Amino acid sequence: MISILKNKRIVLGVSGSIACYKALDLASKLTQAGALVDVAMTGAAQKFITPLAFRSITGRPVYSHMWDEREHVQHVNLGEEADLMVVAPATANTIAKLAYGLADDIVSLTAISLRAPLLVAPAMDGGMYAHPTTQANVATLISREVEIIGPAEGRMASGLVGKGRMVEPAQILARARSVLGQQKGTLSGRHVVVTAGPTREPIDPVRFITNRSTGKQGLALAQAALDAGAKVTLIAGPIAAPMPPDAEVIHVTSTQEMHDATVKACQNSDILLMVAAVADFRPATISNQKIKKTAAEEWGMAISLERTLDILEAIKQRRADSGSPKVVVGFAAETQNPFEYGRGKLIRKGLDLIAINDVTATGAGFGVDTNRVLLINRSEAVTDLPLMSKTAVAEQIVSMAAGILAVKENQM
Repeated sequence: MISILKNKRIVLGVSGSIACYKALDLASKLTQAGALVDVAMTGAAQKFITPLAFRSITGRPVYSHMWDEREHVQHVNLGEEADLMVVAPATANTIAKLAYGLADDIVSLTAISLRAPLLVAPAMDGGMYAHPTTQANVATLISREVEIIGPAEGRMASGLVGKGRMVEPAQILARARSVLGQQKGTLSGRHVVVTAGPTREPIDPVRFITNRSTGKQGLALAQAALDAGAKVTLIAGPIAAPMPPDAEVIHVTSTQEMHDATVKACQNSDILLMVAAVADFRPATISNQKIKKTAAEEWGMAISLERTLDILEAIKQRRADSGSPKVVVGFAAETQNPFEYGRGKLIRKGLDLIAINDVTATGAGFGVDTNRVLLINRSEAVTDLPLMSKTAVAEQIVSMAAGILAVKENQM
C-alpha cells in the first residue's frame, strides 16, 4: 500500500497497441498500491486484450464502449470523480484525438470531461512518434499541462528500432505518484536533497572498496518526497535500480564526488535526507595500473587507508553559515548497540532526526525490500518502526521531516 495512492480514483485509458500487456501490469501495480482503478478501453485495445483481464485484476467494472445504456453518462462520472487519468498505451491516433478534443470513443470522451490531471504514455511503431504531426500533437498537450512520460527507445513489435516503446509500468506508477503529490503534497514547492546508494573508493583501475548498499531505501525516500510534492535532487552512488523519473538525478561514484554534489545541491534547500552509505575510508595511494597477484604478494597484501571527507560535518558547517538545509535527517547502519551509536551521531552531527537500523536483523538492512528502523529526533524522542516495507519507512520519515520543517518555520 502506498499512501499517496490509497483510495485514489485512477482512470486508466487503454488504446490499441501491442503495449496493452504493459497496461495490464500497470493496472495491477496501481491496484496493489491501494488505488481504485477504473479501466476504459478503445475498441482497438480490445483486439489485443479483453476487458475481463482488467476486471479480474482491478475487481471493478471495465468501460469498453459508449453505447451501453447502463454507461451512457459514465464518461462524465469517470472524468469528474477521478483524481488522475492515465492513458497507457497512448497510440498516435489517441494522442491526436486528445490534442484536437475529439470524443468518439470512451477513452477520448472521458478525457475531455476530465477535471483532474492527465498523464499520457505514448506507444507507437517505427518513426510515428518522430513524425511532425505527432510531435505537434504532443506539444499541444504539453502546452495544456498534460504530463507526458516517454516513450523509450528500443525494438518495436515490427522489428524496427527507434523511439516509441511505452515506458515500463513501474516508471508510470512513479510519475503518477509525483503528479498526485504536486496537487496536495505537504512538501509542495519545497526542495529536498536525497543521497542514496554506496560510494566506491578505487584501489587500482579495476578494484575498489565499497559496501553492501543497493540504494533501495534512498530511492524509496526520494520517491516519498516526490509523493509529498517536493522538488527532489537525488545524488546517487552506483545503483542498479531505476531512478524515480521526476527526480533531478546527479550520478556520483566516490565520496569526494558525493561530498561536492551534496554541498552544492543543499544551497537554499529545505530538507536533506542523508541516506547514502558513504565509505569512511579510502586507499591512501591508488595504483595507476592493475595490481598483479605477484606484486600484491610482494606488497604483503596490505592496503593503507585514510579517512574520507565527512559529508555531514560539511553540512553542519554550511547550516551554521547559511541556515540551509533547514532540516537534516541522517542514517546509521549499525551491527551493535544501535541506539547508543545512533544517538551519538545525532548529537555530533547536529541532526534533526536520525534513522538507525541494525543491518544484522532479519529482513532489515541491505539488499532487501523491508526495514526495521529506530527514529530519534533532536529532543531524543524515540519512534520504533517495526518491520515494514522500505516504501512505508520512507513515507514515515518524510512525514516526520515535513513536520519538523513546519515547526521550525512556525518558530521563526
